Amino acid sequence: MNAQQLDSTATDKRSVAEVFRDRMALLLARKGFNLSQFAASINIDRSALSQFLAPGSTRLPRAETLCAIARTYGVSVDWLMGLIASDETDSEAVPMLEIERISESKASLKLAEWHQEATGYKIRYVPSSLPDLLRTEEVGSFEFGDYTVAERMAREQQMQDQLTYSRRPETDIEVCMPYQVIEQVAKGEGIWGQVPLPVRRRQLEHMISLTEELYPTFRMFLFDARKTYSTAYTLFGPIRAAIYVGQMYLVINSVEQIRAFTSHFDGLIRIADIAPDSAARSIRALLAESR
Repeated sequence: MNAQQLDSTATDKRSVAEVFRDRMALLLARKGFNLSQFAASINIDRSALSQFLAPGSTRLPRAETLCAIARTYGVSVDWLMGLIASDETDSEAVPMLEIERISESKASLKLAEWHQEATGYKIRYVPSSLPDLLRTEEVGSFEFGDYTVAERMAREQQMQDQLTYSRRPETDIEVCMPYQVIEQVAKGEGIWGQVPLPVRRRQLEHMISLTEELYPTFRMFLFDARKTYSTAYTLFGPIRAAIYVGQMYLVINSVEQIRAFTSHFDGLIRIADIAPDSAARSIRALLAESR
């Protein structure tokens, strides 16, 4: 094994050990145990447990200890080792990648379920158009005019659910989207040419009001679509990533892939031309120029 391979192996081991420490900290917090109580529950020495959990440690328990933790606390060994993002005990129930076929009438329920599961985590998303929670009912009726009554009601409920969720004090939501999407609304370009100016102006005013009201628990970053491209996706903390492709979601449960999307979102934020504290001011400038 050459030096590069040795370095890669050491890096992988540090990464696994770091995930293991994070998962153990979560189990300790859930149970409310101190180290002595937790060690006793899985029949190992407290000193050994302390070594596994020491910052920077690359030590990992033996297989029988991992199995004891998984059995005692109702999680999977794969989850403890960071191979999957969910702590379901049946790892086959949580595939690394799955396709969630879903009708528009049920989409709001599924999104609400995912938001609930991610309570306490940061929600980050790149919308396909205007963010649902910033959309007016008038614009929603235009964008979803071809939907059935049930589907339109579901979309409207989804918008309301997201707005309600975003107003909770523990909420932490980041949106990163192209500046040009809002610019097109203001100028009536593309599909927005079919929307009357008063409706578009009310949409912009609504966005200004909410971005000011919800900041800083809701933060919107705007980037230049001429510099980069991103498909629409949502990160539900470290639990899952969901890519909407029309009538279905591509759902990613793999820790490694979720981290890749997180890194991608971080990259979008780094290149954003407009920061959250300036978003309302920028939209206001577009409103003044709307026609």
